[in-house]
Amino acid sequence: MAHTKLEEAAALTVADVVHRKFSALPADATIGAVREWLAASTSRRMAFLADGERYLGSLTRDDVDGDRDPAAPAADVAHAGPTVLPEAPAREGERLALDTAARRVPVVDAGGRLLGVVSVTEDLQAFCGTGDAPGDC
Repeated sequence: MAHTKLEEAAALTVADVVHRKFSALPADATIGAVREWLAASTSRRMAFLADGERYLGSLTRDDVDGDRDPAAPAADVAHAGPTVLPEAPAREGERLALDTAARRVPVVDAGGRLLGVVSVTEDLQAFCGTGDAPGDC
């Protein structure tokens, strides 16, 4: 099964295109830990901080690069948004993901629970994680 194409998403919701295979770092993660996590894979473009299932914030390489103290709390530079609700139109998730250099936006429910991520492929043609085919995410 192929990834869901962006052009096929008009009638879908974020819940239909969410990438549910993701990992979040703990709330007390350091800048150094986030750097290491992001460096472990080229597909890792955005890190999420969570307290259990509760979303706390997102970080990209730009947030943790440079001369920041690796022992400093990552939460100090994490961004609380944007996020998208699972019931939002898939097109809204696409727009928010493409508004970031990472091509990602966290999916967070009304209770603050991190459910996954909307991620767009590198060729800007499909949603990552919506099919069995490998993709350039």
